[in-house]
Amino acid sequence: MTVPKNTLPLAGLETVYDALASAIDQAGPGKAELFLVKLALLNANALADARLFETHVQTALRDL
Repeated sequence: MTVPKNTLPLAGLETVYDALASAIDQAGPGKAELFLVKLALLNANALADARLFETHVQTALRDL
């Protein structure tokens, strides 16, 4: 995977992780999957690169 030039530092990743965990809790067990799909689509649109998004999907599936 190609690492973009603009990456978050560790502190930024921790902030994102905390926000994501909190949002998943807020969505609740019945809506967490829907929330994650909506979030993924919003981020894919912001990324504006379907191939890079697919690479991210495959990377995230590794070692589950």
